[in-house]
Amino acid sequence: MVYVKRIVLDVLKPHQPNALEFSQAIAEVGVDYRVRLTVLEVDENTETLRVEVEGGAIDFEAIQSAISGMGGSLHSIDEVEVQSETDVD
Repeated sequence: MVYVKRIVLDVLKPHQPNALEFSQAIAEVGVDYRVRLTVLEVDENTETLRVEVEGGAIDFEAIQSAISGMGGSLHSIDEVEVQSETDVD
C-alpha cells in the first residue's frame, strides 16, 4: 500500500476564517495531521496560502473537502511525499 506522508498545497481563501482557524480545521481532518500554513499574499478579498500537511496516511480528498467547505480553493499540489509499505500478516 502507498501512503501520502506529506503534501504541500497552494490555496486561495477568503480572509475569514483566519489562518489559525483554517489550519486547525485542516488538522482536525486526520488523527495525526501536522499543518504548517504560510500566508504568501493578501489582497482586498483573499489570501494566498502555502499549506503543508504531514501525517501517517493523508486523506487528500478529505483535506480538499475541508478547504472548499471554508470557502477556499485549491490552486495546485506543489509537493508530495509518499511511502510504500507492505502489509505484514
